[in-house]
Amino acid sequence: MFVVELDRANFEYDVHSIVKAFYPEEQVTVLIPEMREEKRAQLQAHIRIRIHIGEDGAAIWVDGAEFTWNHQMDSEGGKSPEKAFKDGFKQFFYRKLKQVTGKSLPWGNLTGIRPTKIAFQLLDQGMDTEEILTYYRERYDVTREKAELSLAIARREREMLAELSRKDAEKGEGYSLYIGIPFCPTTCLYCSFTSFPIGSYRNAVDSYIDCLIREMEYTADRCRGMRLDTVYIGGGTPTTLEAWQLERLLGALKERFDFSQVKEFTVEAGRADSITEEKLQALRRCGVGRISVNPQTMNQQTLDVIGRKAGVRQVEEAFYLARDLGFDNINMDLILGLPGETEKEVQHTVDRVVEMAPDSLTVHSLAVKRASRLNQWVQENGVSMLRNTEETMRIAAEGAERLGLVPYYLYRQKNMSGNFENVGYAKEGKLGLYNVLIMEETQSIIALGAGSITKLVLPDGRIERSENLKEVALYIEKIDEMISRKEQLFGRA
Repeated sequence: MFVVELDRANFEYDVHSIVKAFYPEEQVTVLIPEMREEKRAQLQAHIRIRIHIGEDGAAIWVDGAEFTWNHQMDSEGGKSPEKAFKDGFKQFFYRKLKQVTGKSLPWGNLTGIRPTKIAFQLLDQGMDTEEILTYYRERYDVTREKAELSLAIARREREMLAELSRKDAEKGEGYSLYIGIPFCPTTCLYCSFTSFPIGSYRNAVDSYIDCLIREMEYTADRCRGMRLDTVYIGGGTPTTLEAWQLERLLGALKERFDFSQVKEFTVEAGRADSITEEKLQALRRCGVGRISVNPQTMNQQTLDVIGRKAGVRQVEEAFYLARDLGFDNINMDLILGLPGETEKEVQHTVDRVVEMAPDSLTVHSLAVKRASRLNQWVQENGVSMLRNTEETMRIAAEGAERLGLVPYYLYRQKNMSGNFENVGYAKEGKLGLYNVLIMEETQSIIALGAGSITKLVLPDGRIERSENLKEVALYIEKIDEMISRKEQLFGRA
């Protein structure tokens, strides 16, 4: 147990994120004044860091050492005094923990913000490359390598989004469509997404598709006159549906929406143990152009540990079957930091993936989510079993380079192994547009299905949201309410 005592609210997220990054093996708790007295009393003996934040500075005590900071007013234009104060404190706090621990983090004190968003803003201000890289270093203590990665991705994303903006001006407002299939063959050790084992829910699938079609009908009518740019069917594992169910779902979709200007139609085939020739042919007949065949690792022992029932051979067979059937835009997902994997296992996975030559590669740094079974596994086996390093990240990046892929989107999550990031790589001309849109939140994404979240991007940049119920049975029972929620959302827009 690692307890931080903090005497000012609204700083706890950043404090927790920075402390956890420096002490990943610890269970970190932040005590704030609002916490119940009995809870505070229970944790008092475990306090390792004390933080006092005043009006114009702060003091911290770390393992007996005291450090103080006096805030100097930030002159950066457009930044509120509160934001400037918090950024200054985070920099001070990070640098003192770096001094105490002797460790530095690749993303420095950067928390709660997409790294590429900073580069976007600085490019808009007219800064050149060196000015932007210096800003990342001086403001956030980000390494040059990560700053260069953020800037390269921001430039690619800007080009993609500028093309959409041009089409908005010429052909009217665009939007994207997400359809969630929340069923999986099994639930993987690390997963915290809304997913339900298909074996127990097989009898509910047809009713679920009925409800999806009702949401489609409402959405198609409500978005009439708008331009549909991308369609993404994710999950869960969409290919847990039978081939005829996939055709029914996709046929209903094509009947109700105008696909004449759709630039990208993706289905996450995902788990190789759910992929068959019949299902892939159904996707081809319905015009799906981009699919995923996601191994996560090509080491059989690790697949067994994480509950991924598809074996290495199944992954290869599914991939080559998709190629033989004509799919020329296949993504593969990898996870770095899986239990027991070292640089050797990661190199083996990357070498096998390079041999298959997918068109895009998404490299995830394992994130330990509270709702996943992995969280309990870590408590039983120790976080040292999750090894993600600069070397494993380099191995993955070099593999992408060997395939001729370029980085085009990036995001970070809480509790990522090694304090690293998730990066999407793809061939030029096959960059995943939907992935950029979901990250940068510049276009409305209408989401259908259990656990999905619709995001409307308003003309003034605000984002309004509407959530569907996560539980499949409740979603089916309350489908009228789900549609009503969307109607209310559009009414607020």
